[in-house]
Amino acid sequence: MSMLTKSEGELAVRLARQAIEECLNNGKKISPDNLPVVFRENRGVFVTLNKKADTRELRGCIGRPYPVMPLGEAIILSAINAAREDPRFYPVEPEEIDDLVIEVTVLTVPECIKAKPKEIPEKIVIGRHGLIVAANRCQGLLLPQVAVEHGFDCTEFLCQTCVKAGLMPDAWLNGADVYSFEGQIFQEVLPGGEIREKVLSEEC
Repeated sequence: MSMLTKSEGELAVRLARQAIEECLNNGKKISPDNLPVVFRENRGVFVTLNKKADTRELRGCIGRPYPVMPLGEAIILSAINAAREDPRFYPVEPEEIDDLVIEVTVLTVPECIKAKPKEIPEKIVIGRHGLIVAANRCQGLLLPQVAVEHGFDCTEFLCQTCVKAGLMPDAWLNGADVYSFEGQIFQEVLPGGEIREKVLSEEC
């Protein structure tokens, strides 16, 4: 799966912002034409909204873990969902848009970690991998940047992903399926401003 170029990553973030603005201000869903080829490929993606550039206070995060729809459409829907339908927060109001920093993470296809439970942490690289834990019809996902931002080691990252799924923290030791994926991250430096690719430091 090819990486996005700098210009494609910038477009991904602008697309997310445009989708949110059009939805909140006019109640409409954008349908842009002539997007680059990569935006017509099926990709997983998450859109994260942070309040205040300096504190990065989470305001919403929704996405599609698996490549079930074209990237462009997935970005648009995820952006709208992050603004309006994240159950952890009340819906974003139009007057908040100019205070939100938008981040888009394009995912590789999640792969099941095939290892004995106690060996699973050895298969994870903090700063490279995001995780999905699934068991008993419950599923939780944490993006690669979450482990870095919170200072998790591999074991804590696994436990926190289990909690996100609504499972016991040690579910990964007791038969839950664990998947890893990588993410290419593009984010605004300031609301509506310069867009940069975010490179995480890796820790084995």
